[in-house]
Amino acid sequence: MKPSNEISSCKTCVYRKLLFDSLTEEEYQMVNSSRKEFIYRRGEIIRREGDPIDSFLYLRSGLIKLYKTDRNGKDHILSLNKPGDFISLLSIFSNSVYKYSIAAVEETKVCDIDLVILHKVVSTNNKFALRVLNRMSKVSDDIIESQFEIRQRQVKGRIAFFLLFLTNKIYRSHEFRLPITRREIGELISMTTENTIRTLSEFKKDGIISMEGRTINILDYERIKGISNTG
Repeated sequence: MKPSNEISSCKTCVYRKLLFDSLTEEEYQMVNSSRKEFIYRRGEIIRREGDPIDSFLYLRSGLIKLYKTDRNGKDHILSLNKPGDFISLLSIFSNSVYKYSIAAVEETKVCDIDLVILHKVVSTNNKFALRVLNRMSKVSDDIIESQFEIRQRQVKGRIAFFLLFLTNKIYRSHEFRLPITRREIGELISMTTENTIRTLSEFKKDGIISMEGRTINILDYERIKGISNTG
């Protein structure tokens, strides 16, 4: 982790309308003066499960994963999150410590806002408080819906669903580099690493995707969508 050298402001942030557009000028100054930016390398831990919650985090660039570790030391990925996601909203009002860990999947820039300041603004700005509640609901709903959709599918359907998620939600392109390893894909969609590797190889053999290392190209979008829907 290192501080960002970029000089920026909440007012000029492209994600301002997601949450902060309802702040008064005084509130903007409070939030912006407490804000720090940090850059995390790929694989670096941003927060560990059990760390105290003392700030509000949102993702400015990069990609992160939320995950929990079971008693046997096995990680279970809850979600992948893209820029504009408020990655600490699941916990900042309900717990004093994080109930999950956060790690950078690729080089990532995170804004860190003092939680005391955020609580103060929430307590005095009803419109902002409502926006926070709406975003909290969306974050939890997205995780629940994604996990439900994954568990409704068989092996091929899960891989197809994951590839469509990357295509449509993360990269908005049919060609992309897998942001996580085959093992981590298995953690996210509740499959073994072996099944993940085998299914990707079958998709390649069947001409559904091309695959060179971690670079994927969706060659037959309609077919992979059909596998996801019926899988």
